[in-house]
Amino acid sequence: MTTSSGPAAPPQKDHGRAGRDLKAAVASAVVLLAAIAASLAFWKPAFMLIVVVAVVVAVWELRQGLLAHDIDLPEQPLMLGGAIMVVVAYVWGTDAMVTATAVTALVVMLWLLHRGTAGYVKTATASVFTLVYVPFLGSFVAMLLAEGGLGGGGLDDDGVQGILAFILVTIASDIGGYAAGVLFGKHPMAPVISPKKSWEGFAGSVVACLVAGVLLVVLLLDGPWWAGVGLGLIAPVMATLGDLCESVIKRDLGIKDMSQVIPGHGGLMDRLDSLLATIAPIWLLLHYAVFA
Repeated sequence: MTTSSGPAAPPQKDHGRAGRDLKAAVASAVVLLAAIAASLAFWKPAFMLIVVVAVVVAVWELRQGLLAHDIDLPEQPLMLGGAIMVVVAYVWGTDAMVTATAVTALVVMLWLLHRGTAGYVKTATASVFTLVYVPFLGSFVAMLLAEGGLGGGGLDDDGVQGILAFILVTIASDIGGYAAGVLFGKHPMAPVISPKKSWEGFAGSVVACLVAGVLLVVLLLDGPWWAGVGLGLIAPVMATLGDLCESVIKRDLGIKDMSQVIPGHGGLMDRLDSLLATIAPIWLLLHYAVFA
């Protein structure tokens, strides 16, 4: 006699070595890239709205993940302060962004006082970490966009060109690493942290970024070839570090994805990790070596 305890759970799809639903991932990427391209082409301040929304969603995702460890981030001041940091970075630049960061950190620490002393240091530390990790690094996107002035848009704008170079070289890192890892990956780079990331994949990222970096700087930005080499070396190193740091965070929190807001990709932070890690050094390189 057989017994049944209810309907069996549907088997999970096997996405092979890709590890993701490629159709959903590609569709989501196309939609996101189309929105970014449209904002940059017609009125680039609209791209700032996309950055602000991304910061707010990323703060929400980190709060959801940290709640598993009984760390409740004060999302209201973090979201509002993060949005202000991005805007002032775009309008007034570095000094204003640093000041807004310091003020937001102090406001967050004061905000937490009403919760009492229990867990104050833990929550305040996690809050400042979130502030630096998401809106502070994200503000460098705003400063790169501001290289061509505060209005307008289109490929003749220095800021738009800089953003395109930043996004495309990071995409090249992901594609080169993914392709080489799937085809040739045999030697894990950090098996405990990210088992699917291999040294062969990293080599693919470097090659793809070097080619993309030189082409983008010389043909798009009209800059020196050596700046393109610098761009091609910065992107894969920092993008890989960003991926590994995000993997460490998720393993520590005991989660696979930060959320499921992007079909085929997981959470927004699962896609922003490499972008956030690369933007500051890329801004520094382009600001002084290309746009100066």
